[in-house]
Amino acid sequence: MIFDYFNNVTFSQPYFFVLLIFLPGLIYWYFKNKNKVSSSIPISSIAVKNLQTAKVAFRHLPFIFRLLSLASIIVALANPQTKNVQQINEGEGIDIILGIDVSGSMTAQDLAPNRLEAAKAVAIDFVNKRITDKIGVVVFAGESFTQCPLTTDHAIIINAIQNIRSGILTDGTAIGDGLGTSIDRLRSSKAKSKIVVLLTDGENNGGLIDPKTAKEIAKSFGAKVYTIGVGTDGTTTQPVQTPLGVEMRSFKVSIDEKLLKEISDETGGKYFRAKDNIALAEIYTTINKLEKSKVEIKTTTKFSDKFFPFAICAAIFLLIEILLRYLVFRKFP
Repeated sequence: MIFDYFNNVTFSQPYFFVLLIFLPGLIYWYFKNKNKVSSSIPISSIAVKNLQTAKVAFRHLPFIFRLLSLASIIVALANPQTKNVQQINEGEGIDIILGIDVSGSMTAQDLAPNRLEAAKAVAIDFVNKRITDKIGVVVFAGESFTQCPLTTDHAIIINAIQNIRSGILTDGTAIGDGLGTSIDRLRSSKAKSKIVVLLTDGENNGGLIDPKTAKEIAKSFGAKVYTIGVGTDGTTTQPVQTPLGVEMRSFKVSIDEKLLKEISDETGGKYFRAKDNIALAEIYTTINKLEKSKVEIKTTTKFSDKFFPFAICAAIFLLIEILLRYLVFRKFP
C-alpha cells in the first residue's frame, strides 16, 4: 500500500539532491571531532556499568537520526510527485435511437439462436463502438415503448438491451408507432445529427400511427432513418406456446421491404436486408462507418505532491535526535 502511494514518482525540483553530497563530509567531520566518551560518575555497580556500556554502544544514534532528518528534508525540498495522465474523449456526438421489433415472430430461428437475440447482440456491439454518442432504445410490437431514453451511459443502454424480451407488448408489428416513438425521443435533441436504426421482421399491421406519417415527422425533424429487414426468404420456424406445451411451427417470412426502403430513402438513410447473423452484424458495422462522430482526444496530466510524508519523517527524526541527545545521552559535568 505504501509502495502504491509512491508509484511512478518524479521530482519537480531535483537539483536539491546536490545537497546530499555534503552528508559524507558531515559524517567525516563528526567522527574526526568526536570526543572519547567520558563521565565523571564513578561506576559503583554492575547495573550502572551495563547502562554505561549500552550508552557507548549506541552513542552515535543521535547523529544517525540527524542524518536521516537532513536526508528527508532534502527529499522533501526536491518535491516528489506522482503523475496521473487522463485521456478525455470530446467531440460532436450523434443522437441515435435503436428501434427493435419484439413481436412474436422475432423468436423465429432462421437466425441463431433467434432473430431477437441476434438483434440484441449486434445492437450491444454497436453501442460499444459509439464512444461519444447519446443512444436510446425503443421497442415495438403491436404498440411501442421506450426501453431506454437517450443517454451517454453505455452500461445503462446495454443493460436495457439485455432486458428486452418478446411478449412484453401486445403482439403485432406497429412500424409506424415504433418509428414515431423513436422520433419523439429525438424531438428535444440538440445534436446536429440524429438517426434512427429501425429493425423489424414483418409488415405494418397495427398501431396508431401510419408509417408514412411517421416518416414525414422524421423528415421534419431532420432525422435520418436506417431500416433493417431481418429474416430469411421463404419459410422459417418459431416456437409457439400451446396447451400441450411449446411446438415449433412454420410460417412464411413476409417483410414490407418497399415500405422500409421508402422510409430510409426519403429520410436520407439506407435500407438493409439481413438474412443471417453475419449479414446482420455487417449491416450494423456499415451503419457505424457511415455515421462517424467527430471525436477529439484530450490528454491532461495532473501532478500530486508527495513531499508531506518526507517532511513529517524529517520532524520525527529531529525530535528523536533531540530526545536522545538531551535525555538518554546527556553529559553530566
